[in-house]
Amino acid sequence: MPSDTQTRIEKHVTRLRCCRRCLDMHPPPVTGRPVSSPVLLVGQAPGDKEPVLGRPFAWTAGKTLFRWFATHGGIDEERFRSTIYMAAVCRCFPGKNPGGGDRVPADEEIVACSAWMETEFKLLQPKLVIPVGKLAIRQFLPEIGKLVDVIGHAFRVSYAGVECDVVPLPHPSGASPWHRTEPGVTLVRRAMERVAAHPAFLAATR
Repeated sequence: MPSDTQTRIEKHVTRLRCCRRCLDMHPPPVTGRPVSSPVLLVGQAPGDKEPVLGRPFAWTAGKTLFRWFATHGGIDEERFRSTIYMAAVCRCFPGKNPGGGDRVPADEEIVACSAWMETEFKLLQPKLVIPVGKLAIRQFLPEIGKLVDVIGHAFRVSYAGVECDVVPLPHPSGASPWHRTEPGVTLVRRAMERVAAHPAFLAATR
């Protein structure tokens, strides 16, 4: 029999996939699997490939992200997706900028979508949150300056009334050299070591 939390998170994901609140966003919303997990990974927003493929981090950045978890966390992509709840600041593709590149979600779109993540925190009561990229990190550490000040460190925060540990990661975009050059390489490794040793991650993935 599924647990009450599992049933509620399944219903939540079903409702989320029907969301059409933001007129300038490009649905459908992209969600991870309805996993009842003590660990949340929070991305920024899906790219144009994710809605077609139906899962977050489904393209180039995902390959890098899941390589980090395979190398330092000891789990492959399938194990990750089946044990870690995957959320995001915005769940729909924001569209492209006129000059190229993905549009950054507007403040009102971030606020509108935040209700979904607040519900996920209340349902799952996560012990560990892994925000990926500056937009995601700022939801939990609004005073973030440079990535070098936060990557490789753990922070204790409260979000939606839930106390949790936050271990930020840089965005694994192929367009960014940050995570492929020093000090980024060392700081990503340090962050991943913190994630891999966290009791919630061990409980979720072992």
